[in-house]
Amino acid sequence: MKKLILKLIKPEEASWAMDIALAIPRIVYGYLLTAEFGSPKFGLPWSDPDKNLKLFEVAFWFPNDVAEYGGIFALIPSFLAWMAAFSEGVGGIAWILGFQTRIFSFLIFCTMLVVVFVHQIQYGYWNMLPGMGILWISAISMIAGSGRFGLDFLTSKWL
Repeated sequence: MKKLILKLIKPEEASWAMDIALAIPRIVYGYLLTAEFGSPKFGLPWSDPDKNLKLFEVAFWFPNDVAEYGGIFALIPSFLAWMAAFSEGVGGIAWILGFQTRIFSFLIFCTMLVVVFVHQIQYGYWNMLPGMGILWISAISMIAGSGRFGLDFLTSKWL
């Protein structure tokens, strides 16, 4: 069990330059995920008070939007809306801190697959670009982890 936990937490060893190159987009997009994409639909301490969202509450309109995608999205829209909002809001914080980077990168990756290929594709390629950027960063972070600039690096030293 300890090996599995260490495998999930411990970042890949790389040069300082590579760690910086991995950290900058992860931190910038982590901020954008939590502040711009997650907070309008998920209750976070910095969510707009006018949204009237309690902590970890999903905006009333979001499950309806998710249900419109049809298929599995129509079967469990509240759960999937909560997971998407959680992955953006809390996953962004985790990316900023480099905490449980691979796990949150997987959640963000799944969310961005839906954003890009289910939601934004109908509006054209330009609308897909922000989601695609986050999708690629999450794919790289799933493989590499947080690098040296994250809590995962520090916690993996303790295990």
